[in-house]
Amino acid sequence: MNTAYTAIATKYVTWLDTLGYSDSVLRSCKQRIRNFFEWLEEKQIQDINQLTDKHLSDYRSCLETRPNTCFKGRLLSTAHINIYFFAIDKLLEFLHQYGVNNLPVPANLRTRTDRYERILPFDILTQEEIKTLYNCIPNAYLNHPFEERQAKQYEMKLTFALHYACGLRRTEGYNLCMQDIDFDKKTIFVKQGKGYKDRIVPMSDGVYNTLMDYVYNFRHRLKLKHNRLFCSESITNYVRLKYLQNICDDEQIKAKRLTLHGLRHAIATHLLQNGMTLENIALFLGHSNLDSTQIYTHLI
Repeated sequence: MNTAYTAIATKYVTWLDTLGYSDSVLRSCKQRIRNFFEWLEEKQIQDINQLTDKHLSDYRSCLETRPNTCFKGRLLSTAHINIYFFAIDKLLEFLHQYGVNNLPVPANLRTRTDRYERILPFDILTQEEIKTLYNCIPNAYLNHPFEERQAKQYEMKLTFALHYACGLRRTEGYNLCMQDIDFDKKTIFVKQGKGYKDRIVPMSDGVYNTLMDYVYNFRHRLKLKHNRLFCSESITNYVRLKYLQNICDDEQIKAKRLTLHGLRHAIATHLLQNGMTLENIALFLGHSNLDSTQIYTHLI
């Protein structure tokens, strides 16, 4: 990426930061804009002043036909493409504020995501499959030194407690801090979840026991530089979940797409199967309206 584009990208991220966007949004926009600038350079567009509406249209077409690098045989999802154009629209807004007025204005063009598109790619794990995966944890990382193996296994158990049993999103679980856990009331306080909404999630006895064991028998012995519940310095639990899937003997589980968000989908489906109302599931998951929750009804 040329020096001019690098300078714009740096100032752009700083501008987003001053507007109060979260760290995850800053990282996402930085990467999306970097990809966009690299694409412009491939098209011999070395100066941002050369950008036209035609380039934006061509870039959308490129994204719509680009293979998904994470999942072979798939294209980018509508939601993923919309994230790219959110970042580009904010870039254009930033540049216009700084006097580059000959550029296209932010079009705010988004493709509406079908509510089933967000869940159909996920292979929902059954309750028995969840138990099977969880029971594989003691067999994980047996070739690692004891302290490293113990840390990974404790965090695997914590992953299931938070993302399956409590239905937390990936960043909600990672950003959870010690003061957010109320062991007396058996609740978890989720601050600034999706849409900057707070919510309180109840702990089952199983989650309570897992957290008690993790905090008092493991985490309190460590000298950490942060106050997050997870000990890891980065979000690495997705990789660990894939590792757990690989050491499992169940071929049906191995064939499924397994992610942290898939655990959230699983608990929502299981709660619905067990008779919980959509309204209560929506509160549990932190959905702002029932439309987001109703995507699970077709599964049962």
